[in-house]
Amino acid sequence: MKITSVDVIKLKRLAFSAQTPVLCRINTDEGIYGYGEAGVSIMDFSVGSYELLKLFSPMLIGKDPMDHEVIYSQLAGSFWAEGNGGVIMAAISAIDTALWDIKGKALGVPVYKLLGGKQRDKLRCYASQLQSGWKFRDFMTAPGSIEFLTDACQAALADGYDAIKIDFINKRLDGRAVDRLEMKNYIPRECMKEFEARLQAVRDCVGSDIDIILENHCITSLNTAIQFAKVAESYDIMFYEEPAGPLNPQEYKILSEKTSIPLATGERSYTRWGFLPFLKDGSLSVVQPDLGNCGGITEGKKICDLAHTFGATVQTHTCNTPISIAASLHLEAAIPNFIIHEHHTVDTLPEVRELCVYDYQPEKGYYSIPELPGIGNELSDKALAEAQIETIR
Repeated sequence: MKITSVDVIKLKRLAFSAQTPVLCRINTDEGIYGYGEAGVSIMDFSVGSYELLKLFSPMLIGKDPMDHEVIYSQLAGSFWAEGNGGVIMAAISAIDTALWDIKGKALGVPVYKLLGGKQRDKLRCYASQLQSGWKFRDFMTAPGSIEFLTDACQAALADGYDAIKIDFINKRLDGRAVDRLEMKNYIPRECMKEFEARLQAVRDCVGSDIDIILENHCITSLNTAIQFAKVAESYDIMFYEEPAGPLNPQEYKILSEKTSIPLATGERSYTRWGFLPFLKDGSLSVVQPDLGNCGGITEGKKICDLAHTFGATVQTHTCNTPISIAASLHLEAAIPNFIIHEHHTVDTLPEVRELCVYDYQPEKGYYSIPELPGIGNELSDKALAEAQIETIR
């Protein structure tokens, strides 16, 4: 089997979440094709990956798609890819996932079989980004009020979730965005009172049996992350995500010594080498690789195995199309150190759910694993009809 062409696909922009999904479809001489996604669509960074996919694609023509390790090594070893970087690695990740999709289809098995089989039949998941509502279409314009937040929590709990994730610090109660520069240096007392009011309201709303995950989106740095952690500790937090940027692991090491809350990061770290410093110093309890930018399934599996070696658990980062969700479900099913799956509020919306042929959704807070060959999903006719597609032969 040989690769004959690559379709580079830019989907219609999802204005409500400021995302432009970019994917590739790798075609073969046996009529088997595979899909993969470049997972940097937030704020439209994927348009850079779109151009890189066009540059990488000629390197694939004539190659055996079953040789995913060989192809990954060649792409990841190319000049600028040696330095990682989200846009470059996202393009490589899309290609890699598409190759796994082809391999599963060619062998007639789901990808989890190729990864060694299912460690579990269902994946516990949490309702993610409730500060933006639950099944709320105006994602980018959600208010900051406590009432809006607790309504979202109640809606998620009604759907059967027993874990939620919230960014408590991205807005003031009146809906104004926080001053991000200020938040790197010191959180004003007035702001901290509002953030704690949200924490208290959410814990009171959901009760003591629901897990709460803190999402900081790197808004804080070391000192302000410590500030917020001191307030948050009394609210029984499951873990603390992106309390600081990923480029200085020393900040996570210091923070881990200052708080009892387990730390997590990974959506902006690439390849196992990006995760290694955090794991070596023991600062992370949860790693969160995004298969759409960490290096695809090939590198994602290596990251998970590395994390397991250091006693860390895995929750893949997912906020892209159902193509990426399907790939993540296969990996999380196969690894021994899975902790929980992220189900993003955007992925509950009709505009996202209709992008693919199959609409995999959790039931009562648990995902089942796709059983179709490959990753088990592909773009819908509607999504393709509205897409910009360039074919490289």
